Parts: sequence; C-alpha cells; structure tokens
Amino acid sequence: MRKRSYISLAAGATALGGAALAYASLVERNLFTLRRFDVPVLEPDAEPLRILHLSDLHMMPDQRRKQAWVAALVGTDPDLVVVTGDNMSSPESVPGVLQALAPFLDLPGAFVFGSNDYQGPVWKNPLLYLASGRDYVQGVDLPYEALRSAFVESGWADLNNARTVLKAGGRSVELVGVDDPHVDRDDYAAVAGPASTGVDLHIGVTHTPASRVLNPMAADGFSLLLAGHTHGGQVCVPGYGALTTNCDLPHAMAKGLHRWPGSDAWLHVSAGLGTHPTAPVRFACRPEAGILTLIPR
Repeated sequence: MRKRSYISLAAGATALGGAALAYASLVERNLFTLRRFDVPVLEPDAEPLRILHLSDLHMMPDQRRKQAWVAALVGTDPDLVVVTGDNMSSPESVPGVLQALAPFLDLPGAFVFGSNDYQGPVWKNPLLYLASGRDYVQGVDLPYEALRSAFVESGWADLNNARTVLKAGGRSVELVGVDDPHVDRDDYAAVAGPASTGVDLHIGVTHTPASRVLNPMAADGFSLLLAGHTHGGQVCVPGYGALTTNCDLPHAMAKGLHRWPGSDAWLHVSAGLGTHPTAPVRFACRPEAGILTLIPR
C-alpha cells in the first residue's frame, strides 16, 4: 500500500511538472504584458511625461507575434522611448528588431546595448544562473553595428558610455548611459559628473543593473535609472519571486519600480520581452514592456 502511494505521488509530481513546463514554454512566454507605473520625479506643477521602456527582446527572425505586439505599443503615445539592450539572439535578428521598433524610430529615443547584442547566446544549464562566480561564455558574433547604425540614423541617442541632452515631450532630458557591465564594457568614469542644472529631467541607463554603475549615477543626481537584464528572474516561485537576478541586484528588485537604496533616485528594472533561446520558458514572470508616467514629486 505504501509503495503504491509513493508511486502515485511520483506520478502526480511528474504530471504536474510536465504541465508546468508546458505552460511556461507554450503559454506564459507569449503572454506579453504592458506594465504601468507612476514615477514622482518631476518638478511641482510639471505636466506628465511618458517613457516607453523596452528591454531584452532577444529577437529571433521568426518571432512575428512579438514584433507585432511591440509595434502596437505606439498606441501608448510615448514622449520618449528607451531600449536597454539584448535586442538580438541570432545573426539574422536585425530585420525583426527593426520591424518591431519601426513605429518608434521617428520619436525621441535612446539605447544601450547588452551582451546579447554583441554575441549570441549558447546553450547552458539554467541551474548555473543560481551559481556565483561561473565563467561567462558567449557564442557567434552578432551584427550590432548594423543595429547601432539603424538606431542612430533614425535620430536615437547612443548611450553606450555616453551622455547627452535631448528634447522629449517639450522638456529637456539629460541622459547618461553605459555599455553592458555584465561583460565589463562599462566606463561610467568617462561620462561621470553632477547632473546638469537647467535641465528638466535626468535619466541614467544601463543594461545590467549593477551597483557599481547605479550608485554613482544616483550620486550624480540622476533621478530615474532604467535597466533590464534580469528577465525578472524568468522562472519565479509564486509567492516568493525571483531566485536570481544574474548580477548583484537584490532578488526583491528583480523587476518593477523601486527606490534605489541610499538615494532619492527611482530604479525601474524591466523583466523584458524575451527568453534565452535555449531555455524558452517563463513561469510566474510574464514578458513585459513598461510605460512610466513621470509626475511631480
């Protein structure tokens, strides 16, 4: 009797695990979701300003449903579009990325790259994301210069270790950004310095929300920090949350809007719209884009 009970339990657990995997790989990873946040960073009496934050598309050439969903976000009428990297997962991804972003390229925009804009992902055991100190291995070279040229020629600001001021929604916006800290391409020291006076808004941008970048950005007076990279944990435990952020960001901040510790800055971490192509699953962590409505403090 006891043996039959164990067999029944094992069979039930196996069936439940199979159902969860099927849901994560076939359903949830395609449940694209728009998150909305109000962020109190503007001066009193200022009119709201809308930012569309996109991240971690990890686009494959045949992902037309994702491309169409992203393109339709133009209906949110953003004043500024910020893309925080990891756009590609294949050497043939550039046309799909541009198809998704085409409706936004006439709007004010800015971008940084992530590691998977430079080199493609390779197969790895997903459990290794829970281990610290692992070697980071990347695959085939990706056509990042073609993507950079398309963005820059449309008028978007390249914030990879760069700083600029642009106009959006009738306001002056100072942006500072770094190339991806996850693969040590960041050089914040080259663009560091106090936020400019006489500017309406100050935004810091990075792919990986590494504290070595976010801390000095906040200390320099950048009141809104934008990042991606974490996938929100990608596979989360219901009622608990992310098991990893793949960087030194606390697990509780794996996605969403948070006050950055020790500062007056707000941090928005996008859980992103894609998955690692060798682990195409999402569980308790839908793929997402974010509309941030900036409002007076």
